Amino acid sequence: MKKHGLITLALTAIALTSPARSATPNTVTYERNVLVTMRDGVKLHADIYRPDAEGKYPVLLTRTPYDKNNAVAFGLQGAARGYVVIIQDVRGRYTSEGTWYPFKNEPNDGYDTVEWAAALPYSNGKVGMFGGSYVGATQMLTAIAHPPHLAGICPVVTASNYHENWTYQGGALEQWFDESWTTQLAADTLNRDVASRTDPLNGIMTLPAADYPLLRPKQKAQGKTTARLAPYLLDWLDHPNFDDYWKSIAIENHYADIAVPALNIAAWYDIFQGGSLRNYMGIKALGGTDTARHGQQLMVIVGGHAGNGPKIGDVDFGPGSHFDEGETTLRWYDYLFKGVQNDFASGKPVHIFVMGLNKWRDEDGWPLARAHITRYFLHANGSLSVASPGGEKPDQYVYDPENPVQTIGGPLCCRPLPTGIGPQDQRPAEARNDVLVYTLPAFAKDTEVTGPISLDLYVSSSAVDTDFTGMLVDVWPNGYAQNLTSGILRLRYRNSNEKPELSNPGQTYHVTLDLWATSNVFLAGHKLRLEVSSSNFPRFDRNLNTGENQAHSTTLVKATNVIYHDKMHPSALIVPIVP
Repeated sequence: MKKHGLITLALTAIALTSPARSATPNTVTYERNVLVTMRDGVKLHADIYRPDAEGKYPVLLTRTPYDKNNAVAFGLQGAARGYVVIIQDVRGRYTSEGTWYPFKNEPNDGYDTVEWAAALPYSNGKVGMFGGSYVGATQMLTAIAHPPHLAGICPVVTASNYHENWTYQGGALEQWFDESWTTQLAADTLNRDVASRTDPLNGIMTLPAADYPLLRPKQKAQGKTTARLAPYLLDWLDHPNFDDYWKSIAIENHYADIAVPALNIAAWYDIFQGGSLRNYMGIKALGGTDTARHGQQLMVIVGGHAGNGPKIGDVDFGPGSHFDEGETTLRWYDYLFKGVQNDFASGKPVHIFVMGLNKWRDEDGWPLARAHITRYFLHANGSLSVASPGGEKPDQYVYDPENPVQTIGGPLCCRPLPTGIGPQDQRPAEARNDVLVYTLPAFAKDTEVTGPISLDLYVSSSAVDTDFTGMLVDVWPNGYAQNLTSGILRLRYRNSNEKPELSNPGQTYHVTLDLWATSNVFLAGHKLRLEVSSSNFPRFDRNLNTGENQAHSTTLVKATNVIYHDKMHPSALIVPIVP
């Protein structure tokens, strides 16, 4: 049912922080459940919020699988600020028709919705998109379809490749995210399924009456719950390699198709941090127009899916860490669509939150050109130093997939683990005999590490396949070990994520782990630490060490894994030090 209404908003309380806001009351009109017909005839439902005044206004569009009713507050806020705000349930979710299957329909549905929105009588023809996580994915997938009236995007904490930094990372399954996100979204799919089979006429002729069927049986066997409610998860598991299933929707393969400015918002401790940073760099370098290449801005907050400041996990990052997504979105479009000279007009396209100091800073680009790339070499006594190793014996440990290293905090979604989320004390993991620890001496003065982090390792294993993990840690004077960023590599993907190669037991391999990035000042008296292991469960699935198909195997074997650090095998942590 379509509903109309008028709302008068007294904006005095929220008009204190932005020059673009009006302190006088504003009237907003809205329509609920407006039908938008896609090219294949499927009808999607949208809510529209707009100023109750004559004129044409820029449109802000969001397309969500999480229920459009959750965005009412922003709809009212944006309309009061002079925008038409459209909030749409994506295909197969909540009020919209069709079948839910992540990613595949978003380019066409996004294109059709943008062009419909631009043609509304109160639209000025400029459409911008906004939102985070999967709602960021709907923006990116719309942008690669380049609808003519899309004029800007504002993707918040989202991926650049739905294989490598959504479903997998370094070849390992993002198990906690993939399963918790799918479980969360299955609730609406189940509700829709039940609703489609609840009609009293279905069993009206049933005798005896005691056998009346409450739900109409499905014509075919329902099968396993996952296959019925989330078949896409099984497809993801059946495509562990970066194959054609993934390539058509990989944003990284289509940066040249993106023609619009973007405010890319990434976050320290966020599960999509790597992809968010790649999107900024990729569109800036390869975007399809000068407007796109020169119109990229990057904001790196702290938290993202791990929570909002000031306190995230165990750590209080100060009042400046709190992120107001709605206000940031409106400031971006005030600048882009209305020419308001706010902070986005500063000429500095990169805005990062520097942990440790807990302060914001504007930069000319990302990564920082002035950073000095420094190699801290691993040594047999558990130390790190800039001195190259000599004739040192390797370190080794036994990785047992039946007793994996437990995930403690970190970039998780879509709910915390019992061990926490975001920054947490890593000392329980460091106490295990299958976790290697390498530490620098305490810093005599504040030392900043800002930029991409990588781990260069020389390794071998007794197994044909295994994993290697790395974690950068800030050790406080009291011993608290704060995780900063981490990564993983499944050894079979050491050369390519398209063509896995099993390893030869006992053979030494030179591999690189992407630990993503951070911006952290190690305060005087703090130590920089590296943890190396072979599991981080259940954030990532356990490598069973057999080389078999991970999604369908149940056989587990132990692996003796070796880290070499000698003159011929100079394993090193690579970090950018900012002078």
